[in-house]
Amino acid sequence: MEKKGAIIKIYGKVQGVGFRYYTQQKAHELSIDGFVQNRPDGSVYVEAEGSEENLDAFILWCHDGPGWARVTNITVQRTPAFGYDEFTIK
Repeated sequence: MEKKGAIIKIYGKVQGVGFRYYTQQKAHELSIDGFVQNRPDGSVYVEAEGSEENLDAFILWCHDGPGWARVTNITVQRTPAFGYDEFTIK
């Protein structure tokens, strides 16, 4: 399986709502590696990699996030795989 990568930036009410925790849970469910972290501007930043199919499903989930989140904008930059071997919260 060839891994693909993506840099995902998520904006809206995405901090203080469990976004990072649920992102990690979804990543584990979809066999996605990488990390998620809050940014000082209130956004959430994700570097993710996995099979193209699973990465697409993960990105689709990021458009909504967990139930308490309110995503207003998301940007996705496709990249080569990063070389991660787990998904962590930073």
